[in-house]
Amino acid sequence: MRFPGTLIEGRLVRRYKRFLADIELADGSLVTAHCANPGAMLGLDRLGSRVLLSVSTNPARKLGFSWELVEADLPGGPQWVGINTMRPNALVAEAFTEGRLAPLAGYATLRPEVRYGRASRVDFLATGEGVPACHVEVKNCHLLREPGLAEFPDCVAARSARHMDDLTEVVAQGGRAMLIIVVQMQAERFDVARDLDPAFDRAFARAAGGGVEIHAYRCRIDPTEVTIADPIPVVSRI
Repeated sequence: MRFPGTLIEGRLVRRYKRFLADIELADGSLVTAHCANPGAMLGLDRLGSRVLLSVSTNPARKLGFSWELVEADLPGGPQWVGINTMRPNALVAEAFTEGRLAPLAGYATLRPEVRYGRASRVDFLATGEGVPACHVEVKNCHLLREPGLAEFPDCVAARSARHMDDLTEVVAQGGRAMLIIVVQMQAERFDVARDLDPAFDRAFARAAGGGVEIHAYRCRIDPTEVTIADPIPVVSRI
C-alpha cells in the first residue's frame, strides 16, 4: 500500500491525549498530528524519535497531518514501525485482492464491517462460490520487547478479547472464523503479551482451542509504502 504522497519527516516532541502528537519538522516548525493509535505504543513514543507524517488532502480535517511511521530503537536494532492502526484493514484487503493471503484462497469477496456476535462488527466477511463464509478479524501489532518476537496487545484490550470470544462462538455454531495479525514491523514470530493483558490471553487461548484460525503476517516497510510481506509463526501454549 503506497502512501498517497511523500511523507514529511520530523522529530517527536510528545504524544498526548492518546490521539495527538506534537512533531518538530525539519524547518523547526511545530505541528500537531493525528495519532491513530489507542494503544500504549511501548517503545515507540520516545522523545526525539524520527517520525514520518502523511499530509491530508481533505480541507475539512482539523489536523492536516497523520503520524504513519516511527524509527524505533527496538531489540535487535532500529527499524521503521507502522503505528497507524487504520492501515491494517486496508493492507489485508489489498493482499486479498492481489491473491497474497493463502488462508483465504478460493474466496471471491471481502465485505467490510458486517454485524455479528455480541453487538460487534467483524472487520471482513469473506464469501465465495462453494466455500463457507469466513468471519475475519484483523489486529494491528507493533510491540517488540525481545529480538524477533512481535506481541499483542501492548495494553489492556477488552474489546479485542470480546472479538476473540465472538469468533469462538462463530466456530461453535458451525462457521469458519479467522484472526489475521498484521505486524507493522520486521519480526520472526508472534505471541500474545499475556503479562500485559491476561484476559486477552485467556480469550485468545479459547479461540485457538475452539477452532479459530490464527495467522500472523509481517510487513515490509519503507518511507514510500507498507506491504504485507509473508507469514510468521504464531507461538502458542495450545
